[in-house]
Amino acid sequence: MTTVVWQRTQRAPDPRPTDSPATDDAANTRLVRTTGGLFFWTMRLLPAPRRRAMYALYGFWQAVDSIADDAPSAARRDQRLADWRYEIAQLFDGRPQLPVTRALAGAVRYCGLRRNDFMAVIDGKTVDEATAIRAPSLVELDVHCAQLAVSVGRLAVRILGIDTPVGDRAAGELGRALRLTTILNDLAADAARGRLYLPRDLLRAHGIFATDPLTVLRDPALPQVCAVVARRAERHFADAAGLMATLPRRNLRATAVMLACYRALLRQLVARGWRDLDRKVRVPAWRQAAITVRYGLLGL
Repeated sequence: MTTVVWQRTQRAPDPRPTDSPATDDAANTRLVRTTGGLFFWTMRLLPAPRRRAMYALYGFWQAVDSIADDAPSAARRDQRLADWRYEIAQLFDGRPQLPVTRALAGAVRYCGLRRNDFMAVIDGKTVDEATAIRAPSLVELDVHCAQLAVSVGRLAVRILGIDTPVGDRAAGELGRALRLTTILNDLAADAARGRLYLPRDLLRAHGIFATDPLTVLRDPALPQVCAVVARRAERHFADAAGLMATLPRRNLRATAVMLACYRALLRQLVARGWRDLDRKVRVPAWRQAAITVRYGLLGL
């Protein structure tokens, strides 16, 4: 049975370029070029049909993620989230209306993208915006990661031509690693928005019982909590890399670059420490270029 699935995965067809008008592709490409940073360049490693689908997936994620920033009120925010639920339903009924969803139509048909994964992203954003998350439990944090990162990863691996349980597990490990790394890098920015994603189980284990974000960030025990979260993220990176090593390397070159860059970011965060939190850490451009050559072009 495993062999049959493996063979089908290797022959997975590219999303057909005729399914997405050139104007839609151009709009999605402009969005990713403007806001996607590293994502834009790593996806250039993909064949054009898969690259266009990945750009469209990024457009969907960006649109849902920015709803809170763009909506003038909570009622308008909720309406826009509801509009996206309707649009995803239209996509799977074969009647997409937006450039992003029209560009995803081919991938839905030919790559096996699942409606539930799109809806999970919207559900996660709905919960994230409805309540200012402060010190969730470990279980709640994992659900948050699963909805906002893992579900996107499952969509991405199918666009890349991998539709196997191992591919889903790799997406799960990498999604959690990326989200935890982002949480650690955004502690100050999230606190300014009244949010704290560090789990209360770990906070209490280190003697921190406050849940006010700014109070927690000033606590002397904060570095120990962050160190534990960083180790969890590193384990997820290692597990993702191990699973990806069993999958077709050609399909995952762009993903390997993303993994290596975010892993480098995590290690820079650990090296910086957990006091100067207003200073966001970035991987230098030269390091990103070296990683792209090693994992994307040479496939090492």
